[in-house]
Formats: sequence, C-alpha cells, structure tokens
Amino acid sequence: MMDRIQESVDYLKSKGFGEPEVGIILGTGLGKLIDEIEIEKEASYNHIPYFPTATVEFHKGKLIYGTLEGKKVVVMQGRFHVYEGYSLQDVTFPVRVMKRLGIKKLLVSNASGAINLNFQKGELMLIEDHINLQGGSPLAFHGVDKLGERFVDMSEPYDPEMNSILEDAAKKNNITLHKGVYASVLGPQLETRAEYRYLKIIGADAVGMSTVPEIIVANHLNIPVSAISVITDQGDPDNLEKVNIEDILANAAKAEPDMIKLIKAVLKY
Repeated sequence: MMDRIQESVDYLKSKGFGEPEVGIILGTGLGKLIDEIEIEKEASYNHIPYFPTATVEFHKGKLIYGTLEGKKVVVMQGRFHVYEGYSLQDVTFPVRVMKRLGIKKLLVSNASGAINLNFQKGELMLIEDHINLQGGSPLAFHGVDKLGERFVDMSEPYDPEMNSILEDAAKKNNITLHKGVYASVLGPQLETRAEYRYLKIIGADAVGMSTVPEIIVANHLNIPVSAISVITDQGDPDNLEKVNIEDILANAAKAEPDMIKLIKAVLKY
C-alpha cells in the first residue's frame, strides 16, 4: 500500500497539487463549498492511480486543490462507500494520500438520518462519538503497522479543539448544532423499523453509511479530525416514511450554507 500511496501522491504533484494544510471530505448533497474555494488544480478520481471511482449519481468524483480562508486545502468532492463494492481500505485510501500530501487537519461531512427525534431535518449534528456497524475495520490488513500504530486508541476520536471551534462558530452565527453519536452502517438499504429501534437502544443519535472508516484512519495517522452530519431524514419507527432521495438532497441543500460557515470558521484558526 505504501507504494500505491506514493504513486498517487506523485501523480497529484505532477498535476500541480501543492502541500495542503487541511483536508475536507464532502458528503451527500454538500458540494457547494467548492464555489467558495480559489481552485488551483483538480483531478478526476478515475485519473488518480489506485483511487476508486464514485459510482453514486449524486456524488461527484474530483479531488480539488486550492485556497479557502487563506489556507491551502485539498477537497474530496464526493466520497466512496463500502456499499459500492469497495473494501474499507479502498474507501479510506484518499485519507492516506491526503496525509502524504501534507494535511494537518481533516474535516468530514455527511448526510444522516435522525435517530434522536429532537433533531429536525435540515439541522446539523457535531459528531462527538461513533458506533462502527460496518462489519470490519480499515486497519485490518497485513502490514498496517508500517503505516502507523496497529492498536489505535479511540477514546477520543474527534478532536476536542476543533469541535470547540465549531461549537463557538455555531453560537456566533445562530446555527443549530446538535451534538451526538453517529452510527455507521453498511447500506445501501435503509433501516427497518426494528433497526431504528435497535440503534436508539444502543445510543445512536444519527445513522449513515460513511465517515467512520475515514475517522479511524485519520486517528491511525494522527490527523486531528472533526465531522458534521446534516440531518436529512428522520428514523421514527412509529411513523416511518418511505425513503425519498430528492427530499434528502433538498434537506442537505437547506443546511449547506450553515455547514460552509462552520467549515470556514475552523479554517480561520
């Protein structure tokens, strides 16, 4: 894997990618941040050696390098999921590449369904902790110890300093920012009524199909990381609505301006 990471980095550098300070992963329906960036270079995933290709129709497939709030950033416009047929190592490969490029911080966003019914559609949740229900680990492969400590401490996977900045920014901008536990499931099917009840029992506030693998690898690489979920639907087992992707994307778009404000606030520090 080390050789593959280096080959990807060499390719990106040959295309003009410099040394970014911050990496950003944009989740479902959260691509407008790109409009705020002074873009210098971009590369399609299918041109970067060993990168997976985004197969979800509402996920773009570009790695973007530029300047945002005076900081050099590298942004994943679209991410990968295990449900697309990729391994956990594939899904998290870009995080390892961004680390080798030079990032010192990582910001992650996603769309999720509310288990905590006090959370409304279009609101944001700062992830304080998570539950990995994807059935595996991105660190479970031969040679992982060559890339970092095998037994990674996960007592505090989300950076307290970055989380504090995000909370302060939310207060200053009158943005509702809940705090909670994110459960990451395999997907791509949505949850049954019984599964929503189970997720509530085990302590989840929101559920989605991403993010946790990237957080694990960020911790493996000692990259401070924070993550925000956009609440796009509600998992109320007693009043469960059929999935509506258009509604999910609309709720993500509704929350996007607030998400952008919070991301930019972290970059100012």
